[in-house]
Amino acid sequence: MHDWFSLDELALFLGRDRREIEKLVQRGRIPGRKVQGDWQFQSTEITHWLEQEMREYSGAELQGLEKAQKDSEADIQCPVSSLLHPETVQVPLEARTKRSVLECLIEVAGRTWQIWKPAEILHAVQQREEVMSTGFESGIAIPHTRSPVPDALGESIIAFGRTMSGIPFGAPKRQLSDLFFLVLCRDSKTHLHVLARLGRIIQLPGFLDDLRAADESATAYELICLADKRLGADPL
Repeated sequence: MHDWFSLDELALFLGRDRREIEKLVQRGRIPGRKVQGDWQFQSTEITHWLEQEMREYSGAELQGLEKAQKDSEADIQCPVSSLLHPETVQVPLEARTKRSVLECLIEVAGRTWQIWKPAEILHAVQQREEVMSTGFESGIAIPHTRSPVPDALGESIIAFGRTMSGIPFGAPKRQLSDLFFLVLCRDSKTHLHVLARLGRIIQLPGFLDDLRAADESATAYELICLADKRLGADPL
């Protein structure tokens, strides 16, 4: 991905109309700066801004973002299940604190032997949480690193865990969290592709209730993959 975007490149990256993006920029809604009369956007700033914006995106807006990231490492039709594995799902997840959730999820992800530097990854995920919690009001959290960690990973990977009771994870309104997707990616396109699909999955009616009702890892894995496949059937 470029270090800097022009206005046209940003519109393409976000999968949005150029005129719409230009209006948002002029209103100060998107971080950017003018260089010799032309708008320029720093890629890392855009990724961080987008992570927060995506929380309020509709399914259609998330789908548009997915389409724009179609050349990521993840499978275009089923990006979540292409990076999630049966062994990277743990139900129940034996953790009672925010730190222990992160440690356990990294250990679960490490079952694939793709976690090369677990201490570095833990530190990077904790740094991201210090900026702003990845917890949602729905009791779900999607911890991830602030920037890609290609040197610490063999392959991009997702791990999922459900704790038996909710724990304080920093979600809005102090809501407790019990469903956790750890997203570790080697590049920004894959990172955003996966976050967009997860955003669509958790909006599916009844999905979170079904996931909470899953009493074993295999059932949870099947539910996640089924939801991913269901959305993958929609034309991008």
